[in-house]
Amino acid sequence: MAAPAPQRTVLVIGGGTAGNALTVLLRQAGVDVDLVEATPDWNVRGSGITLQGNALRVLHEIGVWDEVREHGCAFDSLGLTAPDGTVLHVQEDIRIGGDDLPATLGMQRPVLQRILTDAVRASGARVRLGTTAEIRTHDDTSVAVRLSDGTERRYDLVVAADGLNSATRAAIGIDDKPEPTGMAIWRVPAPRPAGVERSDLAHGGPCYIAGYTPTGEDTLYAFLVEPARDRATIPPESYADEMRRLAGRYGGAWDEIRASITDPAQVNYTWFDRMLVEGSWHRGRVVLVGDAAHCCPPTMAQGAAMSLEDAWVLSQLLTSGADWDDDLLSRYHRRRIDRVRRVVDASVQIGQWQLDGVQGDVPGLMRTAMTALKELP
Repeated sequence: MAAPAPQRTVLVIGGGTAGNALTVLLRQAGVDVDLVEATPDWNVRGSGITLQGNALRVLHEIGVWDEVREHGCAFDSLGLTAPDGTVLHVQEDIRIGGDDLPATLGMQRPVLQRILTDAVRASGARVRLGTTAEIRTHDDTSVAVRLSDGTERRYDLVVAADGLNSATRAAIGIDDKPEPTGMAIWRVPAPRPAGVERSDLAHGGPCYIAGYTPTGEDTLYAFLVEPARDRATIPPESYADEMRRLAGRYGGAWDEIRASITDPAQVNYTWFDRMLVEGSWHRGRVVLVGDAAHCCPPTMAQGAAMSLEDAWVLSQLLTSGADWDDDLLSRYHRRRIDRVRRVVDASVQIGQWQLDGVQGDVPGLMRTAMTALKELP
């Protein structure tokens, strides 16, 4: 009787959305997975997140949809308002994840992270927090890794899910880096005013976009998009004052939201970046997922969805019974690149129209891009 094939081993570097999702999906198929995350608190922070139907489809596959639905706020439309809060148009969203899932769900980002990290723990993966990984050697058969806690091990595959400024991406010789688009965003969690049932966006006023998304029964997150400023010129202790100032010319629900912005530690200021690794997303047995391979402005709310889809597609290929060779990892790239490029290009274009003061067809561009996303990745 032939001996059973040895269990394959994977190291996932990074415990964000993509890394957590991939870990759970691989563990469901019996793959031996270690996950390392550089932050001791497992990166449980942030204000809110907007999840489109294609993101919800992957969360359903992971097995956390029921909990996500319970703790988030689902809706099927998008409101466009004047700066004073007058509703100008309500657009029905496309259910790109299928008719059994809502078009959109908002939730608190720390809650989503907790749900995913609980799923990782429950999966039986070995987790090391406050730990980084150094690729020592890698070839077409395995990867030798040294962890910052002194552990050394050889893996069949290493997945770089370590984000926008991925050290692993640079270590394997992929030189792509994120580039600022010229825009920045202020974000803050806030109580949810009565009558807020969906995302509303106001174009115009002192900012390019003023918007909010309900994230639960009594919570939302609010955001303001403006030209990027040198962050060194904005003292962190002034963040609440600055966001209130920018929100001062917006009405409707913004009156209550603005009054609640008092704690500068709750306000986040971030530049928009763009990056797409056009060439191969792997070197030997080290492969990129999520923000390590691509990022874009949140103008289409597809960042997390693209990361989750990466994890889903890669897990399908890795658990298909095929050899973990160059051809398999190249197929992963081929299945993802055109779809991700469409999202990155459309997201950047929407922002560029605003930077240039051009009246572009934002609804048309978004509808075309979102309709294409109805197809399975």
